[in-house]
Amino acid sequence: MTAVHALGAAELLTAYRSRSLSPVEVARALLAHIEHWEPLLHATWRLLPERTLEQARASESRWMRGAPCGPLDGVPVTIKDNIATLGDPTPLGTAATDLTPSQVNAPPAQRLREAGAVLLCKTTMPDYGMLSSGLSSFHALARNPWNLAKGPGGSSAGAGAAAAAGYGPLHLGTDIGGSIRLPAAWCGVFGFKPSLGRVPIDPPYTGRAAGPITRSVQDAALMMQVLAQPDVRDSMALPPQNIAWKQHAATPESLRGLRLGLLLDAGCGLATAPEVCTAIERAATVLEQAGAIIVPMQPFLTRAMLDGMDHFWRMRSLMDLRQLQPAQQDKILPFIRAWAESAADFSAEHVFEASQQFHVTRVATVLACSLVDYVLSPTAPITSFDAGLPSPTNDPLRPLEHIAFTVPFNMSEQPAASIHCSMTGDGLPIGLQIAGQRFDDLGVLQVARAFEQLRAPLPQWPSLPAHES
Repeated sequence: MTAVHALGAAELLTAYRSRSLSPVEVARALLAHIEHWEPLLHATWRLLPERTLEQARASESRWMRGAPCGPLDGVPVTIKDNIATLGDPTPLGTAATDLTPSQVNAPPAQRLREAGAVLLCKTTMPDYGMLSSGLSSFHALARNPWNLAKGPGGSSAGAGAAAAAGYGPLHLGTDIGGSIRLPAAWCGVFGFKPSLGRVPIDPPYTGRAAGPITRSVQDAALMMQVLAQPDVRDSMALPPQNIAWKQHAATPESLRGLRLGLLLDAGCGLATAPEVCTAIERAATVLEQAGAIIVPMQPFLTRAMLDGMDHFWRMRSLMDLRQLQPAQQDKILPFIRAWAESAADFSAEHVFEASQQFHVTRVATVLACSLVDYVLSPTAPITSFDAGLPSPTNDPLRPLEHIAFTVPFNMSEQPAASIHCSMTGDGLPIGLQIAGQRFDDLGVLQVARAFEQLRAPLPQWPSLPAHES
């Protein structure tokens, strides 16, 4: 029999309907599985077994009555630290934050609770979500289950590691420059950044999106059906979209005639590693053989765009830092503090020019994508780096060199996903990014699902090292 921790959300729901599994049995099995992995991964925070079991018992009772309360009733979920959950503090990954319990669920957490999902835990992240790393001044160092010497990516670090290690089927992350897609790529799972506003979020912010990290496209689509419901707290929310997956789940035949842009050079940042480039070219060939038309693309992101966004975020973070007492500032991860404080001498003119690069990036991205239906690229130019490093460069003045493929689609508000496409010779996952036109969230999921059916077989999910199992 398939182990409980390897079952997807759709499989669990089928088992609940047939009563071959109960939500309580699933919760207990997952808590035991997490107990074995967690001393190595440090993916979780606020792991409260009694709360989880209480929610699972309530779900079990509803299923026994034949009256599930929603489409995810009894399905376990993890939620990233920075998404508020009722009664829990929201530390934002940093020791500088006061641990005041939240009085409300943020919109995505509220939608999941309404749908009956069972909260396993919150997941770890770096300080303020401003690193693609599991390094944090508050949480223990998160690691990658494929190779414990490597990081899981970030800032949805714990979510990516949890998905790969089998901490249940559904994980909720956030993404402002790649923070869902990068851990998905480096942990060998599926991550989906929706169109801006597709999933209401609070607080809303330009480029910021919440979305699923899962082991399969189907589970992400099921989660999106719940997350894409309206909430008045997001001033940038889109009208609800019906992610009618059962009616529109894609097959490889749906690729025929689609124009897929192939972007192998981001235009700036780290050079794409040869092994990554080869994997993406092979993925494009697979899609071409299914009938898609591959269109080579030229880079459109520039150094001025990437640096402008970086410098504006530095100043924003510096302003936030200055709201803290000196003792709180001293608790922030030194890399993040050095990055923010480097903006202290920026002139008003420089910050204004930097702020304009968000719109310049948006215009360039939309224009570049206008001649194709979807864009294929590496999710990241490199594979996972050393767990203890805050960024691949380990340089607070060059912190964003690895997000040049992902960040344009935050600024253009376009949906983009990362799907596991290959492994390196030394056993690290490589992610293929699939980006679509603004509002075409369902289309990106469909192309990803078609590729999921066509890709070459991948290794089994990571397992505990022998001496730990």
